Amino acid sequence: MSEPAPPSSITVFDTRRELDAQWRALLSRAQSRLDLFDPDFASFPLGAVDVEALLRGFLRAGGVLRLALHDTAHVERHCPRFLRVLRDYSHRVECRQTPRSLRHLTDSFALADDLHVVRRFHSDHMRGEAAFHAQAVVELPTQRFTALWEESRPALPAVVTGL
Repeated sequence: MSEPAPPSSITVFDTRRELDAQWRALLSRAQSRLDLFDPDFASFPLGAVDVEALLRGFLRAGGVLRLALHDTAHVERHCPRFLRVLRDYSHRVECRQTPRSLRHLTDSFALADDLHVVRRFHSDHMRGEAAFHAQAVVELPTQRFTALWEESRPALPAVVTGL
C-alpha cells in the first residue's frame, strides 16, 4: 500500500538565500520532470557544484529537464557546469529560447512533476513563493510553461563545433 502524500505547504520568500534554498528543495524533490522558465537564469545557481550534482542525479534516474528563457548569454558565459550537464545528458535536456513577442514576460518559475513550484513574481526581485505537494497551485504555472514552450525555439545546443 502506498503512503499518503504529505500535506501541501506554501512558503513565501524575499531574499536570494531563501530563493536558493527553496529552489534546491524543489530540485531534490524532482523525480521525472523539471520545467524551468526565467528571462536569463542569472538568479538561479545553475553553475553551482551541488546543483550540478542534483541535476545529474535527477537525469541519471531518468528525469527530463526543459528550460525556457529569453536570453541565453548568462548561461553560456557563467554556467559551464550546466553546459556540461546539457552535453552529457542531451537526450534528457532541452533548452528553448522564447520569441520576441514573449520577451515582456518577467516572472520566473520552476516546476517539478506537476506537484512542486518555486516562483518569483518578477525576475527583478527575489520575492516569491514555493509550494510543495500542491497540485492545485502548480496547475496555472504548468499551463503557462506549456504555452511558452510551444512558442519557443531550440537554443543552447548540447554540442558547439567550431573551426
